[in-house]
Formats: sequence, C-alpha cells, structure tokens
Amino acid sequence: MSQEMLALLKERGVDVRDIARIVLRLQKPFSPELTLEECLEAVHSVLRKREVQYALLTGLALDKLAEQGLLPEPLQTIVAGDEPLYGIDENLAMAIASIYGTVGITSFGYLDKKKMGIIGRLDKNKLNRVNTFLDDLVAGIAAAASARIAHHYCKTP
Repeated sequence: MSQEMLALLKERGVDVRDIARIVLRLQKPFSPELTLEECLEAVHSVLRKREVQYALLTGLALDKLAEQGLLPEPLQTIVAGDEPLYGIDENLAMAIASIYGTVGITSFGYLDKKKMGIIGRLDKNKLNRVNTFLDDLVAGIAAAASARIAHHYCKTP
C-alpha cells in the first residue's frame, strides 16, 4: 500500500524528495554525514507504516471532500477555511510524528511553525486546493522520519 500513498501524495503535488529535503535540513546539524538518500529511505520507512497510511487516507479524503463542498456544515466551512482552532489536522499529524517517540512531536511543532519547504507551499496554496490536512500530514511524516534518523544516529554515553 505504500505505493498507493506515494501516488496519493504525488496527485496532491507532494514528491517524497521534498519531504526528504526537510528531514535532511532538520538532521544535518546533528549528523553532518547524513545524505538525502538516507533521508528518503527514512521517509519511505514512515510511509510503510499502516497507521501512517490510515492517517494519510483520512486526511486526504477530508481535504478532497472539502474541495468538492461535500462535508456537512459547519465542518465544510471549518476544513475549507483551515480554521486555526480546529486542531484535528494537527492531531492526526502528531499521531504520525510520534511513531518514533517524543522527538518527533518536538520536530512536528517546529515544522508546523516554520512551514519550511513543501509544507509552506501547501499551506499557502489556497486558491485551487484544500490542504488543511495535507500540510500537517507532510510535516508529521517529515518529523517522524527525522526522529527515526535521530534514533539511528544517536550516540549515547
């Protein structure tokens, strides 16, 4: 099913290399020898997890239904307008971010505020797409992949 996730992301304008670039930017200061290919593998590893796939399917379905005006009110207005106090999009993304522990949640919070790379482009693209869930889900995937790498490279005393 991870191939289906890649296709869904691509359909929504997200290339996994964009996510891997965010992971590299997050982890390079702590692991100078880290490569984009290692970050890409970490992203793929996250996308292979069933709970991540279910979160993506759910969030992307809600974004698409909102684009089509098919959600019941007031949910339609809330999701289509990316209401700041809604928070369910962040909760779904934090479930992804936490699969490698609390370091993923910390990274998600940082990414949610900074909106670097593809996350910022998705957040700003409000003309023809609803990305209420997608921008946060991408941040969650990047945060989880970053946490996976942090655990792998961690040198404990």
